[in-house]
Amino acid sequence: MIRNCANPSCGVPLRYLRNGRLFQFEVRDLNHPENGKPSARAKARLSRQVAHFWLCGDCCTRMTLSFDPIRGVQVVPLVTHVLPHSPESRTTLPAF
Repeated sequence: MIRNCANPSCGVPLRYLRNGRLFQFEVRDLNHPENGKPSARAKARLSRQVAHFWLCGDCCTRMTLSFDPIRGVQVVPLVTHVLPHSPESRTTLPAF
């Protein structure tokens, strides 16, 4: 059950899914002894696990979640791309 924003420095409680962004990742238990190189029999026993995470409305405008099989789920800055001819990319040069 998701209770708070996935950003550890935020912690806003989840009240409505419409305010924020929901993430879903397929995960494995990193402490499981068979995660190194499971045999065919072990693969058959391992079930698919899906975990859900939520970023609040404020955090999801600046961050996203990333899943790394070794490190797990991480909060990373959201990369925004600015087009070369967009108003955001224009700079004003000082007048001489």
